[in-house]
Amino acid sequence: VQLQASGGGLVQAGDSLRLSCTASGRTFSGYGMGWFRQAPGKEREYVASISRTGYTTNYAYDVKGRFTISRDVAESTVYLQMSSLKVDDTAIYYCAAVESPLRPNVYYVSPHMYTYWGQGTQVTVSS
Repeated sequence: VQLQASGGGLVQAGDSLRLSCTASGRTFSGYGMGWFRQAPGKEREYVASISRTGYTTNYAYDVKGRFTISRDVAESTVYLQMSSLKVDDTAIYYCAAVESPLRPNVYYVSPHMYTYWGQGTQVTVSS
């Protein structure tokens, strides 16, 4: 599956932004999806994930309550709605997919579980 992330940009602290990740090449509903981010000089870190059915979601502690992950099967797209953005949210955001045929309601946290990655989209939050 190929993943194309978009929606990044330059915003001010407190603003909102919605990232999109569109999948192509395989049946989107067969994949659990996740968002990760990498800030300059730091390792890639987990942000949020959603099961392939969309029934279960999970968030990193520091984005919980501010970010919302969702998916649209008809559009083959996973979204990350980000609100109350902070300067520390500045990073390149990556979407990822993991094939999950036998675990429809499982979400995945570890980046090592994901097989497919998008190219990343830059989010910059200014103070």
